[in-house]
Amino acid sequence: MTQEEKQLLLKDLAARVPYGVMVEQTLYPSTIADKEQRLKNVQANDCVQLYWYKYINEFVPIHCIKPYLRPMSSMTDEERKEWHYLYLPLPHDNEATESERRIDWLNKNGFDYRGLIEKGLALEAPEGMYKNN
Repeated sequence: MTQEEKQLLLKDLAARVPYGVMVEQTLYPSTIADKEQRLKNVQANDCVQLYWYKYINEFVPIHCIKPYLRPMSSMTDEERKEWHYLYLPLPHDNEATESERRIDWLNKNGFDYRGLIEKGLALEAPEGMYKNN
């Protein structure tokens, strides 16, 4: 993983922390049966903190994980309507907050708007993985 890819992934993951993005870690593939874990934190030292089953915390180098993300093409008709609504200005709203709402919505729903799947930095999320977010 290049330094540029690492920075892109760290930037993307930092914005997704509040939404509980699922990741697959590859550091201990033979000892951990369930490799899907939820991202808990992003560290400035190129590490991420993961947890699963609410009690196990683990620090893993960024190059040892891949987030599960949804391709933009997987957006449903209902999601498209919701996405369209986010373009409508709210009273006393400005462009910055409108853009923030759209990015937050994409992060919350697990969409890959940076093309990380195509770059090999993320995995395509199984259908329904982010349905309850």
